[in-house]
Amino acid sequence: MRHEKQLRLRLLYGREIAMGPGKITLLHAIQETGSISAAARSMNMSYRRAWMLVATMNRCFQEPIVEAAPGGLGGGGAKLTDFGLTVLKKYEAMETIAINAVDQHLKRFSKLLAEQPPDKT
Repeated sequence: MRHEKQLRLRLLYGREIAMGPGKITLLHAIQETGSISAAARSMNMSYRRAWMLVATMNRCFQEPIVEAAPGGLGGGGAKLTDFGLTVLKKYEAMETIAINAVDQHLKRFSKLLAEQPPDKT
């Protein structure tokens, strides 16, 4: 059985991962749910972890990626800012370009990998 190989694009900024696949998934979940906590639940992630990822993104970029309103009687919530939507679109465009650029090389490189991925033990 052959396992799927995939290119994962991570953008480092200093010691931080400014953007990567997990953060992109979280941004899409926030967009769909309107909430960091609901997005975290949908990804089987703790709220604390999701909040830390959002805080990292907001620190790494010139403007906030996500705006959050505290909960309470008004309900709270979170949404991507216009700047956040721009970052999301540009990252996804770069990822598509990168995948297309290395597709043939990845196929050849994949032939060098073991038949099965190693266990995480």
